Amino acid sequence: MTRWMRSGGRDPGRIAVFYAILGPAFIALLGLVVDGGGKVRALQEAHNIASEAARTAGQAIYAPGAILGEETVLDPEAAVAAAEAYLNATPATDHSVELSDDLQQLTITVEVSYDPIVLGFLDGGSWVVSGTVEATLVIG
Repeated sequence: MTRWMRSGGRDPGRIAVFYAILGPAFIALLGLVVDGGGKVRALQEAHNIASEAARTAGQAIYAPGAILGEETVLDPEAAVAAAEAYLNATPATDHSVELSDDLQQLTITVEVSYDPIVLGFLDGGSWVVSGTVEATLVIG
């Protein structure tokens, strides 16, 4: 305090340079924490949506064959329709449902968008993340 008073009350501005350099670094760090966490949550949401759609589709088996004791396989139309119906009711921005040739494997890919809160000014748009799940029909 006495040094400041002896200098006539003038401030050389050193602290302003310190904040000018570290201010953007703190904002970037905050953005990484907030928007990085949001992107991780969006990835988890995409994976959860794809998992539930695969579970829903996996329940659509070909009933007549299963009742007669034949090999249990998915009913392709019903499985894809069930997955599509589930996916259309979710906040997913895009999705695809693929069924293997042997009707035993489902591959569902879901895209979910995340709007960054802090770092949105960098690219100006939503971040799109995707989750892919492969489900195999197992009888037992």
